[in-house]
Amino acid sequence: MADGRPVTLYCFAHAGAGVDCFRRWPLLTGADVDVVPLALPGRGPRRREARVVERAELVAAFLQVFRRRTPDQGPFALYGHSLGGLVAYTLARVLADKGLPQPSFVGLGAAPTPNRPPALIDAADAPVDQLLDMLAELGALPGNDAIAPGGVWHRAVLPVLRDDLRLGAALRAAAVDPSTGGPLDVPLLVLGGADDFVVPAATLEGWRRWSTADIALRTVAGDHFFVRGTQAPRTVGRACRVVRRLGPALPPPSARTTVRNSR
Repeated sequence: MADGRPVTLYCFAHAGAGVDCFRRWPLLTGADVDVVPLALPGRGPRRREARVVERAELVAAFLQVFRRRTPDQGPFALYGHSLGGLVAYTLARVLADKGLPQPSFVGLGAAPTPNRPPALIDAADAPVDQLLDMLAELGALPGNDAIAPGGVWHRAVLPVLRDDLRLGAALRAAAVDPSTGGPLDVPLLVLGGADDFVVPAATLEGWRRWSTADIALRTVAGDHFFVRGTQAPRTVGRACRVVRRLGPALPPPSARTTVRNSR
């Protein structure tokens, strides 16, 4: 039953990004959802901090956020997009292992399962031309002028992206290690883009082995970066309101189906 407290939704962005991709989420998620984007060290409000490339560094960067939470703050959920999905999964795993309060659900957008990573995650040390070709295939590059050798993109964005890929590789390795990974015990809300050829929506069925609780699969409009669209935040917002009304679990009737939303 609703008690007046919003659901806090902590959000984590894709590789190479800050939190700008969540700029419209406070409006689009709707009522009773408090959107809190959390920037990785080395960007945005944390730009003066050293970037993290190891699991222990990531945990140290965010654990206090959750240690400080008190029961009167109400429920919370996690949403991570692409690399951010691995971040959200990792933090949920750590909270469980440390006996801390669990998220009501973990949202995963355009996020491959840890045991089936895309080729890009192992490209942190690839030559520049090869990495640029891979990013171009994803549609993740600005215009040619912006990526001119020696320009701002090469100096400011590329180093961040390489470190994010190193972090992704470390988190994936920990997730498939039985001592630090394995299934979560909270529901998963897994979103795939209808036009995402990097992480096709059909491959997201693999997340079923990564939670012992209910798993809801949804396909929304857009490519790999559908986080900037409207359907993802609206879908996650609805899940948050279900949590607020009914309790910590997503409703089971839709947990076993994939729904293609209208485009």
